[in-house]
Amino acid sequence: MLPTLVLVGRPNVGKSTLFNRLTRSRDALVADQPGLTRDRHYGRGRVGERPYLVVDTGGLEPVAKEGILHEMAKQTRQAIDEADLVLFLVDGRDGLTPQDRIIATQLRKTGRPLLLLVNKAEGMQRSRVTSDFFELGLGEPIPISSAHGDNVTEMIELALDELPVREEEPEEKSDHPKLAIVGRPNVGKSTLVNAILGEERVIAFDQPGTTRDSIYIDFERGGKQYTIIDTAGVRRRGKIDEAIEKFSVVKTLQAIEDANVVVLVVDARDQITEQDAHLADFVLQAGRALVLAVNKWDGLDEYKRDTAKRDIDRKLHFLSFAKHHFISALNGTGVDALLKSVNDAYAAAMAKMATPQLTRVLLAAVEKQQPPRGSIFRPKMRYAHQGGSNPPLIIVHGSALDKVPESYRRYLEKCFCDAFKLQGTPLRIEFKAGKNPFEGKKTVLTESEKRAAHRARIRGRRLYG
Repeated sequence: MLPTLVLVGRPNVGKSTLFNRLTRSRDALVADQPGLTRDRHYGRGRVGERPYLVVDTGGLEPVAKEGILHEMAKQTRQAIDEADLVLFLVDGRDGLTPQDRIIATQLRKTGRPLLLLVNKAEGMQRSRVTSDFFELGLGEPIPISSAHGDNVTEMIELALDELPVREEEPEEKSDHPKLAIVGRPNVGKSTLVNAILGEERVIAFDQPGTTRDSIYIDFERGGKQYTIIDTAGVRRRGKIDEAIEKFSVVKTLQAIEDANVVVLVVDARDQITEQDAHLADFVLQAGRALVLAVNKWDGLDEYKRDTAKRDIDRKLHFLSFAKHHFISALNGTGVDALLKSVNDAYAAAMAKMATPQLTRVLLAAVEKQQPPRGSIFRPKMRYAHQGGSNPPLIIVHGSALDKVPESYRRYLEKCFCDAFKLQGTPLRIEFKAGKNPFEGKKTVLTESEKRAAHRARIRGRRLYG
């Protein structure tokens, strides 16, 4: 399971700026105005080969007894309950404040592992910017700048090292798909699980939030083995109030990481919401194969079906690689075709591609459309090989590849997907430029070469003055 890091602090200390830097995104709104973030915001980050979940929270105002500040503080406390490690941000420019002292006392009572980060420390002497915060008794303060990135990588590496080591069992090599069913509450996830299993295995009830935890079930259908994961619904953070349900979001995101194929279930009778798009984007970031199931399709007239299709095409256009299925989980219609797409997506995600074939496809794509010049040199691509599966990773070797634009990367992805018929899985391409063997080396001329160069300079001056 991925470790969960939660950003906590009073308003306007730079939590959302740090969230965007850790996730390498602009998902969190940032402005010089306190209280901009209100609900919890989840994202996925990575340092080196170590992925993690990071949660941005609204400011924690301990003195607020009612109103929006009270609700923000309530959301933050719920996020702390989900944390493997709390990153407590304070403002190095403002110094230690009474609110910081109160928050520190509350965090100490939770017993969660914690790092104290002194933000906005750019251009300031380390000892001066951190000295006031030793008073909190939360260990040595770490100066960072979330806006400029100063010391952020070192901090996150230290944060992951601070987490207790989990004894992981050796991963079993399985040759069958691990399938996660995800979506908003009450879109019919548990009903779909029961339709796939052919029995009332999980509780299906017309009330949002019936499933509280991720449930793993092994089963066989059509002579093929599967493991299916029924997850809790992911709703907007502001709608999560119950003490049990507040753990559901992290468990759902961890189930996505654990799966080979994700079935995203949406409700045909509702519009595609921002939460549907966020969840689809997280699946894409995790690199998981995906199948879109549009549930409750039965009973809709032609006009509503056309409207639903247009809504999906407009709001989930970035899932063009995934198969779309219009089903009724309650009646079981479309389930067989859905499982066939799951099998195809799993096969694509785990596909093995030979280096000679990859190289031929690469060279054919370059011959058809060369990469644009990034400088005086045009990027040159020599060969490609597979670097991993689930999702498939293709590593392209050549020179000046740091200048390849994102549009050309997408062009190559389409060429590889078409050539190898990779339907239902995202594809990742990594460029590796060869090292220049003469870089940093100084050319030393022999005596005869020096004399020849001198004579050439003299002739040049005589000819051209």
